[in-house]
Amino acid sequence: MRATFEAAHRLRGDFGSATRLHGHTYQVEAAVRGPAVGPDGTLVDVGLLQRLLEASAAPLHHQDLDALEAFRGQNTTAEGVAHHLFAILRAGLAEAERAATLRVTVWESPSVYAAYEGPLRGDDHAP
Repeated sequence: MRATFEAAHRLRGDFGSATRLHGHTYQVEAAVRGPAVGPDGTLVDVGLLQRLLEASAAPLHHQDLDALEAFRGQNTTAEGVAHHLFAILRAGLAEAERAATLRVTVWESPSVYAAYEGPLRGDDHAP
């Protein structure tokens, strides 16, 4: 599943010109993995996953990420955005019993991206 949002941010630290306010058209992908599909041939309802992904990205659209409470005190890297969206999607997929892991990939550009992956239940840190 994929979603898109446009947002601005700046990075703190040794990131060259990325320390100045700039924007991206972010592409976000969410994928689930599991050991086996159910009798209906699925791990999760793809319609549900798409709705959750779009709903999680919508509050970021046309925002300055650095001004959002969700990112207060954090560097708004692609990794940080992926982790933020992972947490929202994970909560929404709590009942997806056949899916074991979730991976969220965030592209800032065609060549700059990061992903966060972890279990859907239990420890929320990446393996």
